[in-house]
Amino acid sequence: MKKLSFLFIILVGCQEPSLNIDDYPNEINFNPNEACVAAKIVNAIPSGNNDVLVWAEEFEDDEICEDNWFFETVPPQNGSWFNGEQQYYTDRSTNASILNGVLRITAKKESYLGKDYTSARITTQDLFEFKYGKIQVRAKLPQGQGTWPAIWMLGANIDSAGWPFCGEIDIMEHGDLQPGLISSAIHQDGVNGTPIYDRGETSIQNVSSQFHVYEANWREDKITFSVDGNKYFTYDLTKEMPFHQDFFIILNVAMGGSFVNNVIDPNFTSSSMEIDYVRVFQ
Repeated sequence: MKKLSFLFIILVGCQEPSLNIDDYPNEINFNPNEACVAAKIVNAIPSGNNDVLVWAEEFEDDEICEDNWFFETVPPQNGSWFNGEQQYYTDRSTNASILNGVLRITAKKESYLGKDYTSARITTQDLFEFKYGKIQVRAKLPQGQGTWPAIWMLGANIDSAGWPFCGEIDIMEHGDLQPGLISSAIHQDGVNGTPIYDRGETSIQNVSSQFHVYEANWREDKITFSVDGNKYFTYDLTKEMPFHQDFFIILNVAMGGSFVNNVIDPNFTSSSMEIDYVRVFQ
């Protein structure tokens, strides 16, 4: 999500046989009477094969659980976010809420504290951080040119190491002038402090009208990205890379910015990224 100057490589793999979306269970039942459903699975013992569920946010609470998510609302770059984005992130229910077991992160066109758009950005920083694992997110993406939905991760040492030294794993981004074009990327420090940006992409149908499962399978030697079970990008890791430490999860919808070529539909009013669940296996 966070991008400055970069080098990039487009990697598009061969499509494997498609999995029906129904092959993924849509619900995992927890106690609905708890005040705040903890996402951490008690007594889960990772196998090392990324097949044991250790953290599952099913959004069964009435409100976003602060034990699982932190709202980022303070812009880090002189009152703004990076990449020329035009939104103000809030912690208001109009920008992030839960309805019928689905999280909605809603971007809106409105004047707010010097910005023309509002939205929300939530993270698991200091709440849930992990090294290696398979993360699955079942989501519908917002409509409208200029929306920039992202499901991604940053190294937990970002506050001390800074970006891109902490490393970044983009599980899903959408919005770069081609509806249905889904991309994943790896960011890290390169030679002489130049950020390196390696990207893979694929195109899918009905990104806003149907749920799709976006996945990153992160192992010690590689990270493999897929949509609905179809692998399209594998990135090999070496020991020198910053991807052998804890990372945290980020969900957000930006407006404008370099990723969407700074083009926002003038008729845009409001749209949401809907997330049914976020699950992590180890």
